[in-house]
Amino acid sequence: MEFRDDGMCFVCGQRNPIGLKLEFHLRDDRTLRTAFTPQKEHQGYADVVHGGILATILDEVMVNLSYKLGCKAVTTRMEVTFRRPATVGQELLFTAQLVKETRRTLEALAQAGLVDGTVVAEARGTLMKL
Repeated sequence: MEFRDDGMCFVCGQRNPIGLKLEFHLRDDRTLRTAFTPQKEHQGYADVVHGGILATILDEVMVNLSYKLGCKAVTTRMEVTFRRPATVGQELLFTAQLVKETRRTLEALAQAGLVDGTVVAEARGTLMKL
């Protein structure tokens, strides 16, 4: 199977008409950041962001980090801890950093938080290099 970017990724694909179209920025300290303001269509309970949306972006920020650092990889394992509900309409900041690299895998940590630094959710992922 070939892994290529056709611009249709649900999270970052700029060609996907129903996608989130998030933009990711690699910082000098080798962390990746993106911002997302969830809308009503991203909710589970009324005005509470669906955990699956948060988990999806946490996954993407880790994989996108590996890509931006020059290594194509896919998630093989991810553990998410939800700390508090996220509210529709409130901007969230997502970050990821690599914490370990072996010949075949990468380990990354990701976080979703409010602008004031309050953590909403965290993830640890194992990525397999392609």
